[in-house]
Amino acid sequence: MQTDTLKSLVVEALEELKARDVVELDVAELTSVTDVMVVASGTSSRHVSALAENVVEKVKEAGLRPLGVEGQQSGEWVLVDLGDVIAHVMMPETRQLYDLERLWADLPSDSQREADRQELRG
Repeated sequence: MQTDTLKSLVVEALEELKARDVVELDVAELTSVTDVMVVASGTSSRHVSALAENVVEKVKEAGLRPLGVEGQQSGEWVLVDLGDVIAHVMMPETRQLYDLERLWADLPSDSQREADRQELRG
């Protein structure tokens, strides 16, 4: 499945259960780990868990299997790893504390880090 299609599937699954403040971060130039991160908030730990579970169900219905799901027991922050897309579903307080949107926006790209290394080597 193409990254854009997978991203749309994740966003639709989150919006279906009324996720709040859904944000898509294109991190392909910043890391080789994934291409897109989708960050969303839930209104309670149960809501966060239900949102993440809906993402997993919709992805499975599309014939894919998540690479991993972390944090479902606590419901404060559930990560659904789909390879090219990673979904972070969080309580608002947890989201504010870790501020992934700012963190990823402030990181230099892999190519910028390499250019900086070359410059340091002279």
